[in-house]
Amino acid sequence: MSVAEVEALVDGGVKKPAQLQECDYIAPQRELAGLNFMVRDGRIARVDITDSAFATAEGARMGDSETRIKQLYAGQVEVSPHKYVDGNYLIVTPVAATDTAYRVVFETDGKRVTRFRSGKMPEVSWVEGCS
Repeated sequence: MSVAEVEALVDGGVKKPAQLQECDYIAPQRELAGLNFMVRDGRIARVDITDSAFATAEGARMGDSETRIKQLYAGQVEVSPHKYVDGNYLIVTPVAATDTAYRVVFETDGKRVTRFRSGKMPEVSWVEGCS
């Protein structure tokens, strides 16, 4: 999806830098705080979620326990230690052959989801975003 396509879909437009870098972020202007889109080479590469108002298609959201995520995505979750805090990354790999280039990454404090992101590899795996 392109930045222009996101702008057309989001009521009120998006906040974006005057000149997008090779990797940058855009966000809805209003009503969707906690939703940020990573743009790489002019295309949406991933969506970062930092508000419990948003959930995955399976119903996972911020505040859910690690156990719930593992139940919702049984057999699809790889757990690895968080790079910066005492917590984990719960990395969900889709089962559909058409989705093998995508992941959902839940960040936790060791008990509960504190944020999550969904998108293409390798961008979705970048712990520090565009940095």
